[in-house]
Amino acid sequence: MKKICSLILFSLFAASFLPNAADAYIDRKNAVVRIMNKAAGKVQTVTLPVGKNAQFEKLNMVVRSCKQTDPFDAEDFYMFIEVETDTDGKIFSGWMSANEPGDNPLQNADYDLWLVRCEQ
Repeated sequence: MKKICSLILFSLFAASFLPNAADAYIDRKNAVVRIMNKAAGKVQTVTLPVGKNAQFEKLNMVVRSCKQTDPFDAEDFYMFIEVETDTDGKIFSGWMSANEPGDNPLQNADYDLWLVRCEQ
């Protein structure tokens, strides 16, 4: 009986150090973002490669990371992006979630930007 209890306790202890499959993410090479130009009243969908500078109108953007949740988990996408303009400098730097666009959006006087998905 003592051996069984020890085995169970050891199994529970060891399992606490194993990575959780629900915490797995898949790195993707492109971020698909939607950008709204408020002055023009236009919304465009743009694909941005991870790690490369991209420009859209007045915005200079660099996506540092774009991740997808594990395929067996509820689908969500996360992106770390840095956005700047020539006149204002850096206007946003942080993570965005496709499922929660209102949690950490870029809201600027001229532009709104949010993540749609990450893709290969």
